[in-house]
Amino acid sequence: MTKSAIFIDRDGTLIEEVNFLSRVEDLRVFEFSVSAIRALKDAGYLVIVVTNQSGIGQGIYTETDMHKIHDQMQIELGGAIDAFYFCPHLPDEGCICRKPGLGMIEAAQADFEINIERSWMVGDKKIDIETGWNGNLSTAMVLTGYGPNKRNCSKCSQR
Repeated sequence: MTKSAIFIDRDGTLIEEVNFLSRVEDLRVFEFSVSAIRALKDAGYLVIVVTNQSGIGQGIYTETDMHKIHDQMQIELGGAIDAFYFCPHLPDEGCICRKPGLGMIEAAQADFEINIERSWMVGDKKIDIETGWNGNLSTAMVLTGYGPNKRNCSKCSQR
């Protein structure tokens, strides 16, 4: 049986935007994230984080550092995240996993048998919305992180 999913961006959406977050000590989960994620889980959605992490490819931090942050996020969010998918590549590497590409979405689909027609992409940047469009997902831009600067984003409202 297929499930509906909420694919959600990490930085600026669930947690405060910190340029190249590399230390658990700098992690700040938004207050509303716990109740929002719980409401999504209660509604029957899978909650899957999809995040570009080019700091790994740049050597700023390691995959181990990132996994420690994800482990702490799980603690603070009550273990409600079903999976984390990440792209460690630089923007100009041409990989298929980096948003707005669909590599992370497709990997999650294969792992969880997701019903795309009933799933969403949520984020605070245009690239998150483009990812949703590319994957035929419903989309929602949150007004956290970079979202407040996009309230009148004409390219974001063209679809």
